[in-house]
Amino acid sequence: MRSATLPAALAGLLLLTACGTEQAGGGPSGPSATAAGCAARPGDGSTEDGVTITGMGESAAGGAMAGQTDPCAEYTVTSAETEPFTYTIAFSFLTASGQAMATVKETVPAVAPGKTVRRTITAADVPADAAGGGRFQVLTVRSVPTAEAPSESGPCPPSGVRVYADDGDSAMGLRVVGLHLENCGTAPYELNGYPRIGLVDEEHASVDGVELLQGGERIAGATGMEGPARPLVLAPGERAYSGLVWRNTVEAGDPVNAPYARVRAKPGAAPVMVTPELDLGTTGKLGIGPWKKDGTR
Repeated sequence: MRSATLPAALAGLLLLTACGTEQAGGGPSGPSATAAGCAARPGDGSTEDGVTITGMGESAAGGAMAGQTDPCAEYTVTSAETEPFTYTIAFSFLTASGQAMATVKETVPAVAPGKTVRRTITAADVPADAAGGGRFQVLTVRSVPTAEAPSESGPCPPSGVRVYADDGDSAMGLRVVGLHLENCGTAPYELNGYPRIGLVDEEHASVDGVELLQGGERIAGATGMEGPARPLVLAPGERAYSGLVWRNTVEAGDPVNAPYARVRAKPGAAPVMVTPELDLGTTGKLGIGPWKKDGTR
């Protein structure tokens, strides 16, 4: 976790915008005003998993009041992968005293191997009396192969279905993350049983030794992820849901953490890599709910 200093503190809800350009390996260097109009001074060059804070400053766009400028930051994403990857970065804006004001996620799609992409993030309409010096911090960096990136909206994937995970729920050590599938194609889509799940660690290596259980009730009841599995046919526009259920109990042994899960809706389906942030503790078990038709949408 790295941080750099902003010239203004942030308060309230933040409205963020991002834009930028792609550059060849080696990437941008030194202060500059990007297309977003961030008149940034050099940052400290701190890097977290390929994300580098390159500058801090005030945006030229101004806020809601005449003459007001908005705090902004420039950062770069550099890919060391061998295929295009899509990055999701969580940023935290802190006051000068270290109080967290907001956490915001930015997605940088399809960064090519060896390329560096520059982005600018701006906190729009920050009240003038919120100035006082704060810090911009990279909390987490997650990346998935662009060919396997989940999609909740936008163009329909070649597979004809969208697959994505929700933000999940947690209470008393129990975790539940929903998996959602939409038939965005033109033909009926058949499901029968449980999604195929593969666990992946921070280095994108497969995680072994975890027992994958069919039915969320194998972990806990009343989660909505109980069996039995029944055959489904989704007409175009219809949706289905499944989910992952686990406990993060830690006892003897090394805890297992797998940020990613590679999901195949059924045998032979194209894989989609979601980010449920699986903190399995030492339980060694993950419950998988059956596909059920989603009648709420």
